[in-house]
Amino acid sequence: MRLDRPLKLPPSLSEIELTALAEKLARKNRHPGELACFMGAGAYDHFIPAVVDSLSSRGEFVTAYTPYQAEASQGSLQVFFEFQTLVCQLTSMDIANASLYEAGSAVAEAAMMAMSATARRGPVLIAGTVHPHYLATLKTYTANLDAEIQEINCPMGFLDPLALASQVTEETPCVIVQHPNFDGSLEEVEELAKIARAKGSLFVQIFDPVSLGYLKGPGELGADIAVAEGQGLGSPMAFGGPYLGLMACRESLLRKLPGRLVGQTVDRHGKRCWVLALQTREQHIRREKATSNICTNQGLYAIRAAIHLAALGPKGLEETAHHCLDKAHHAARLLVQNKVGTLAFDRPFFKEFRLRLADDMPSASQCVRLMVDHGYLAGVPHPSNPQDLLVAVTESRTSAEIEGLVNAFVSLKGFGKGRG
Repeated sequence: MRLDRPLKLPPSLSEIELTALAEKLARKNRHPGELACFMGAGAYDHFIPAVVDSLSSRGEFVTAYTPYQAEASQGSLQVFFEFQTLVCQLTSMDIANASLYEAGSAVAEAAMMAMSATARRGPVLIAGTVHPHYLATLKTYTANLDAEIQEINCPMGFLDPLALASQVTEETPCVIVQHPNFDGSLEEVEELAKIARAKGSLFVQIFDPVSLGYLKGPGELGADIAVAEGQGLGSPMAFGGPYLGLMACRESLLRKLPGRLVGQTVDRHGKRCWVLALQTREQHIRREKATSNICTNQGLYAIRAAIHLAALGPKGLEETAHHCLDKAHHAARLLVQNKVGTLAFDRPFFKEFRLRLADDMPSASQCVRLMVDHGYLAGVPHPSNPQDLLVAVTESRTSAEIEGLVNAFVSLKGFGKGRG
């Protein structure tokens, strides 16, 4: 219905005035290029080799949105096929699709895929240590479906296998676990996968792609479906997006995989070529047979991830992972030694940890605000405790930046306690 009333808009601006206003607002943004970034919680300041920008900015890639006349786009199909191959090699899984939107929707797609594959209608079990945004997205996707989401409490900072064993049943379609989890801690994945699969449930692992340079892949740990946020593979933090969803699975689940799958074949002249082998959305096949309404993939970011992985190679990814591991543990030791805080959980971690700030420190949100003036994006306040801070340390951070972060934290002792 049209409302016959004036809109509450400010006076119009000239182009010069509007440009000046936009530039003023843009200057309020603070980004890793000017501040040492220790933020994480799903978006990380990993180093991006120059070759990623150089190759992905070629016109052929930038203008390629989605190949509706697929076989006419052989270059795009080839690079998506290579992307899928690299994801399979990375995860030790059989099949990967041509990417999804981002990690949250990938988790939701994995749950719906599991419900379809198992035909079970019991609650989807998800660890309480999964990223809260992923859980919220999953609940949104399933809000109007015949599906129940059951979160398993994890008071010790990881999913206790005994807690899972007491809740998983023959009607559980899948169990979803994040490893490393939202707090940065490692989960008992192999044991959890065995418990889930013993009941005939599918096991879904959310993984960190960079961690697989050091940790075992989901396929080796017993996962049936593996999903991830691919931002750390050649994509900037970009103020929160757009990002890249990764999904891989066992071959037995191929027909339930959402999105697009590029395959390799030969043309009528016997030359190698590429085709869209599977398109499981309702625009291409009968609605009752469709497994998802995923409309496209994050093509440009998938290309960037493929270039990034190919440029690093297995050795480069391993070195990157070890730098993250060593630097994160070095930062944690210094923060504890200087009495900035303690680790919230006595658990192994990879590149991120949950720091419980000392009593004489400001709250986590205060620390984040104050540390900007010292030149640091110090972390992400934990949503469950105002005194807890998620700190991430990637290969991009130097020893000087880590020591500077610790010294800046020490300077805040006793400052602003009791406010906000």
